[in-house]
Amino acid sequence: MEPKKKAITAAVVGTALGVGGLVVVAMPASAGSAPKLPQVSAEELVQSVAAAKPAAFDGTVTVSNDLGLPAMANAMPGAGALNVNSAHVYSDGAKNMKVALTKGTAQETIVHTGNTVWDYNSQTNSATKTTIPADVATKHGMTDGKAADPATAAKELLAKVRESSNVAVDGTATVADRPAYELVLTPKPTERTLLREIRIAVDSQTRMPLRLSVLSNGTTAPALELAFSQIEFAPQPADLFAFTPPKGAKVTEKQAKVDDKTKALANEAQASTKFVGDGWDTVVTGKVPADMLKAQPAQGERKGMDPQKMLSRFGKRVSGTWGSGYLFTTKVGGAVLTDDGRFAAGAVPEQVLYEALGAK
Repeated sequence: MEPKKKAITAAVVGTALGVGGLVVVAMPASAGSAPKLPQVSAEELVQSVAAAKPAAFDGTVTVSNDLGLPAMANAMPGAGALNVNSAHVYSDGAKNMKVALTKGTAQETIVHTGNTVWDYNSQTNSATKTTIPADVATKHGMTDGKAADPATAAKELLAKVRESSNVAVDGTATVADRPAYELVLTPKPTERTLLREIRIAVDSQTRMPLRLSVLSNGTTAPALELAFSQIEFAPQPADLFAFTPPKGAKVTEKQAKVDDKTKALANEAQASTKFVGDGWDTVVTGKVPADMLKAQPAQGERKGMDPQKMLSRFGKRVSGTWGSGYLFTTKVGGAVLTDDGRFAAGAVPEQVLYEALGAK
């Protein structure tokens, strides 16, 4: 399978299932009148998005989620990001970024400057300062801020899905009071996927993605829509990225490091991960570390956790020639975790997941 086709899974699963990683991608304004813009071909638009340089900006972001996820609160990694009401994002267009997330009455502020990351929670009045050593940052890509860069995230998604898609420009739109082109990616007819299309609203001037919509089959409204409701492209003052904990805040300092155990787990996960199929119906399979399925006792203020109870609460018990385990579904995809720790995930019907588990 070609590398670009293998990468489709990361794009689809990252967009549809691992949405927590894309919450700061770009989030949406209400629909406005369709502006008149010069015609542009789909290929020209794609190329201009890929070539666009990151811009400094100040923007307000919102998320609309109709994925059909169970009410699991923060029980699973990344799920808590779906409870964000809004986010205010500041970027200097280089390596500095500030994100203020609002969740009900609480606010979380994350500031990434150089090799330092501050994470402050207003509800607990506590802050964590993490210093990332240069060697760790270089080896693991922790200094470029790409994970939180809306333009970069959308560019990577576009690069990964276009190989197995029909790509077209479907008119124009107004997003965050800015004129934008509507870029639409639809799976080719041979693809077995739950997704109908992915739409990206691209700013007509900066070529920065302003809105990302994921639509599933049989629905008219997006299952997930992320977009800017307000954005201003302008240089950001340096002191904006200088964080000082509020008076009385409990501050914890730590240094990011990759220990031998973490390295071993990462190597094990990488060795067991493979891709089955290609295109939009690619399924990623692998095996989770055995420790992840064992009950974790309470330690200090940390509550104990029983993964098996969580699985039975949120998953559906299933079995087949591939074995037995739990099925988790959303409107845009699903995942199966077997009793012996194998998994399969993708934006596909459950039968495709079972086939992937049984593949040799």
